[in-house]
Amino acid sequence: MNDHSSCHQIDIALPSITTQLELTDFDADRQLMSLRGTSLVIFTSQGCAACRYARKQLAHMALPIERLAWIDAGDNYGLVQRYEVLRLPAFFVVHDGEFLGALHSRLTALELQEALAEAFERVPDELP
Repeated sequence: MNDHSSCHQIDIALPSITTQLELTDFDADRQLMSLRGTSLVIFTSQGCAACRYARKQLAHMALPIERLAWIDAGDNYGLVQRYEVLRLPAFFVVHDGEFLGALHSRLTALELQEALAEAFERVPDELP
């Protein structure tokens, strides 16, 4: 007789940021100003390999944020100009409707966590 009483199923789950938004020139300001908590705003483009990598990785990183807010730079030139996006992917932080600025970080959980901690120390500003 096999005794499996000492066997246990272990579920391994990756952390996941479940709330993801797609923002546009038409709704980004309204959405970002009304949302509570922290949004990581990411400008991407379909032809950008680093942007595709960011889309795959960010949702599984343990970051102190409530949501990812994606903006397609190719379709939303008004936002690109206002945020002064020069390269992709570009990261910005909005907390409780207030702009905390750009994040300058490589796409690793540790570096993004450190950059977010620095952003939380900044004096908030209005959205660009």
